[in-house]
Amino acid sequence: MILALESSCDETAAAICAPDGRLLAARVASQADIHRRFGGVVPEVASRNHILQVRPLVEQVLEDAGIALRDIAAFAATTGPGLVSSLLVGTSMAKALAVAEKKPFLAVNHMEGHLLSPFMEGAGPVRPNIALIVSGGHTMLVRVRGAGDYELLGRTRDDAAGEAFDKTAKMIGLPYPGGPEMDRLAAQGNPRAFAFPRSFLDGRSLEFSFSGLKTAVLYELPKLDLTQPGVLADLCASIQEAIVEVLVEKLVLASRRCGESLVTVSGGVSCNRGLRARLTERCAAEGLTLLLARPDLCTDNAGMIAFAGLQRFLAGQSSPLEADVDPNLPLVA
Repeated sequence: MILALESSCDETAAAICAPDGRLLAARVASQADIHRRFGGVVPEVASRNHILQVRPLVEQVLEDAGIALRDIAAFAATTGPGLVSSLLVGTSMAKALAVAEKKPFLAVNHMEGHLLSPFMEGAGPVRPNIALIVSGGHTMLVRVRGAGDYELLGRTRDDAAGEAFDKTAKMIGLPYPGGPEMDRLAAQGNPRAFAFPRSFLDGRSLEFSFSGLKTAVLYELPKLDLTQPGVLADLCASIQEAIVEVLVEKLVLASRRCGESLVTVSGGVSCNRGLRARLTERCAAEGLTLLLARPDLCTDNAGMIAFAGLQRFLAGQSSPLEADVDPNLPLVA
């Protein structure tokens, strides 16, 4: 069994994964309410709250799973990418537990956790696929040949999709975090009401860019009266449509180009209902098999870190205790 900690941003999380990949216990202590007053995550505030939460969470998941610390085979933690001061809390705790119990320590890339999360809870083993990771800070297409064998196909050149959701939501006055609220309003609006740009949607590039969309929204806002019935919902639906269309079409393009029939989607933005609906429809039309990470495994969580750590442990790997955190840790070197 693997006990993992995740503290890359503002969520403190702990989880225990069984040898077959099932989650035995998982807990998340959210700081969303704390950071809402600032309109975004404050690193120093986040790290201080991680310190307060990490030990109680470890004790809680051990109790939930009905096991003792000595039953854990290895301790894993997210070592990047993320906020340095936050990463240090979870990593230091995992290393301390590894030393105390004389067990291996496993350094896990946060993005690898997302990448493998669709194969959790009985959907495994990890198989070759084309993966779309779409979160607040990252948007990338990855060819997965197996656990630990990845090829980067394309990534965002500027804003990530989640960042585009959150920044445009903030522009139009939606409460933090803006992505889920925009998703709710979009369901009530007309996605063709506004013609926002779709960058690199030329059938050739696998790169992403959402800064142009953000700028287009900024220039459109002075022309609008958001208090008029339906205008806000139409704006949200049009913004969401512009982001979703690019994500879905590039995933399909990558699968065709690589000859893979299995596609996976993970990361916080994959909770978006509009994206899930479009993915399901488009993949069915293309004859592609779609694996979506379970919604509670899409946002930052330790379950996916435990599962990624398990793959490394089963492959006979471990990490040195001297392994440092890296806020810019790449998924593919």
